[in-house]
Amino acid sequence: MAKQPTALDITRDTVRIDTMNPPGRERECAEYLGKLLEDGGLEVDYHEFADGRTSLVARIRGSGNKPAICFGGHIDTVPLGAAPWTQDPFAGDIDDGKIYGRGTTDMKAGVAAYVQAALRLAKLPRGEADIVLVVCAGEETGCEGSYYLAEINALGNAGAIVIAEPTSNYPMLGHKGALWLEVEHKGVTAHGSMPHLGVNALYKAARAVTKLEDFDFNVAPNALLGPSTLNVGTMHSGMNLNSVPDQSLFTVDIRSIPGHDHKDILSGLDLYLGEEAEVRRIVDVGGVLTTPDDTWIQGIYELMTPILGEKPEPRGAPYFTDASALTPAYGAPPTIILGPGQMDMAHKTDEYCVVDKIDEAAQVYETLA
Repeated sequence: MAKQPTALDITRDTVRIDTMNPPGRERECAEYLGKLLEDGGLEVDYHEFADGRTSLVARIRGSGNKPAICFGGHIDTVPLGAAPWTQDPFAGDIDDGKIYGRGTTDMKAGVAAYVQAALRLAKLPRGEADIVLVVCAGEETGCEGSYYLAEINALGNAGAIVIAEPTSNYPMLGHKGALWLEVEHKGVTAHGSMPHLGVNALYKAARAVTKLEDFDFNVAPNALLGPSTLNVGTMHSGMNLNSVPDQSLFTVDIRSIPGHDHKDILSGLDLYLGEEAEVRRIVDVGGVLTTPDDTWIQGIYELMTPILGEKPEPRGAPYFTDASALTPAYGAPPTIILGPGQMDMAHKTDEYCVVDKIDEAAQVYETLA
């Protein structure tokens, strides 16, 4: 009988599979994990929202009617970036107690930890509840994989959710939503020596961007996550230096607190920017937040107290996760974000995850299940 891989082994194996998004190509990684789980006795189903963009849902059937616990996360990663790496981003090399590579922190180590925990759990007598693993494609560009799983009713039911995103195994109660927008202004092109014959779209966009600096959502901040925020990230305009630009595009990154409706945000921005601006959605994912008084959350706090050396305090994560799709799809059960990666290493050059945190997370997931 083949030796069961450790969580570190699974992390290394998945890091060696390039799943950078764009373009994604998660199929090979999903099939590797799916075979591990099938060989370990789990039921595994694959679902693709586009060619090669593969997510999987795996399950250990429980012996009773208790609601399932869901472990969720993604296997796509961001690109490498322009800066050169000093470590091979697809080798999974270990140095000074850290495993290096694109996706180690965000978040293949987290996925590896709950896959390995499930392999151990599959060898034990069945508990009352199902254990569901959701491994998603396409999270980095708007949770396409998890939203697709919800749309096709592939998720089943769950009474609690663990998202294994990077928190250094510190339990986080939720995160803001993300509304990414593209704003277009149109003009009329003309020769740069005769600007009076054209209409400069860049001037229109510049006035709009300046106006957004003073935009107020008029929504009270969340006690844990703070206020909704807005940032203008990019601007593109013009075909060359000596022409009047007839189009200008800029992008807006809005991070919304839970309960701040994105339809209201869009309608407010449309009014604020006026008829000359055409506003289009690029990414639209909601925030999630579980009350710290929830009984299940308090149980996690008790479990993590000796591991962390202190009782956890209510905290939220700055990024969005697949919980944006999974939590509402499951009927808003209590959701915790807890994973072995380090927040400050996500998307960075020479990304790494502390090795000890991976096994620690796998043990925590096994105990929770």
